[in-house]
Amino acid sequence: MTRTQHTTLYRDKQNAKLMGVCAGIADYTGVNALWVRLGTVFLTMASGGATIPFYFLAGILLNKKPEHLYIDTSERNYWQGVRQSPQRAAREIRARFRDIDRRLAEVETYYVTSNPRLSAEIDRLR
Repeated sequence: MTRTQHTTLYRDKQNAKLMGVCAGIADYTGVNALWVRLGTVFLTMASGGATIPFYFLAGILLNKKPEHLYIDTSERNYWQGVRQSPQRAAREIRARFRDIDRRLAEVETYYVTSNPRLSAEIDRLR
């Protein structure tokens, strides 16, 4: 899967009530589909029905969501977070890498200090 497949808005026919537009928006944003549907009904009533053509247009133009877009729910949650706030997702990834780097440094320090032969070999390579 390419990155653009995970960041594209799709119709979600698996969870659809009519055409899958609200379910697709819910999947894209991570908001519960019920709230998206209620918001759509509210906007339709508030606009005097002006959203109805846009709904059907979106239902015609949007592609169907690929069946195996996400491997599991953690991957779905990750991509929803990326779509909601790319900056926050990047900060979280950097924090994870810093934590991994810190733990690797601790492991390296442990093995180097407890193994004088390895320590000498590393010093020789520097």
